[in-house]
Amino acid sequence: MAFSSLWRTLRDRSASLGPDAVLVTPSSKRPFVVDSTDEERIAVRYLDTDEERTLRRDQFAVLYDRLASNTESLSLQALPAGVEPYASVLSLAPQFVVDESMGEMRYAEVGGDEESPFRRPVWTARTEPERVRDDALLLVDHLERYETNDPGSLSSNALVDRYVLLSDVQRGSDRLRRRFGDRLLEYVGPDARLHGRFGTVHRTTRERRHPKDDETVFEALDDAGIPREWVLGVDPEKLDVVLAVTDLDESDVYDVEEQVYVQKTGVDEEAKQSRLQGLKDRLEALDSDDADRLRDDIEALEGRLDALLAAE
Repeated sequence: MAFSSLWRTLRDRSASLGPDAVLVTPSSKRPFVVDSTDEERIAVRYLDTDEERTLRRDQFAVLYDRLASNTESLSLQALPAGVEPYASVLSLAPQFVVDESMGEMRYAEVGGDEESPFRRPVWTARTEPERVRDDALLLVDHLERYETNDPGSLSSNALVDRYVLLSDVQRGSDRLRRRFGDRLLEYVGPDARLHGRFGTVHRTTRERRHPKDDETVFEALDDAGIPREWVLGVDPEKLDVVLAVTDLDESDVYDVEEQVYVQKTGVDEEAKQSRLQGLKDRLEALDSDDADRLRDDIEALEGRLDALLAAE
């Protein structure tokens, strides 16, 4: 297959991805969209940073020559970050076969009809802030539809939905909290406080202790005249090994306390997407007068809050 034919295929398939699909890079899993194509380039944009990249035709030709001229496979895990989007776009052509289990891409003169594994629905490629926002919106909708603090008044299905949404919001927001907390450390010095509109933060130091290796600990005890027996005890890991290879019963060496709890084992992303789209459609259907009144109410509330805070 001539590279000119492959280039036309890549341009056509890149341009036909549409607004509902994105590509992700093979190793770093960064989502990006194709903004435009022309005779010499494919312009892409990463969704997580809005960084724009130009993927050039001559660089695609280099990869094509390497893969088409011999039987060598391309290791997707070893690709430099700058080459990853090239591999994702190449996978749109049927001649480039991706073996996800091996993490490799190879060239086949007669390709298959498999869809690129790096082509994803845009819903699945949302950024962390977008996921938290969407999950929070779904949770607010659920709280408004079922206005109750009594779990006993909810059906089992409604209980599952609320628990899953609460779990998703907690996990997503906690990841973001840690990221933004690390950034805040640059602004908050020792014994300092930083005030925002909704609260105050200050720097906190917490120590975690880990024993040094046994030889170092024993030497320190010997130097201080402390008997080693004072610190010797049962090692749970070693005890578990003994239980596994002997007839010793667990109840002989452990006090077992059973804890029963609910664990989330799955999330229906398609159902969440469908509900979110319905909420967005309802918001877009608002009359302009209603939307204007809502904005006026919010601005008036913010004005009253500012006045109260200024009076403190």
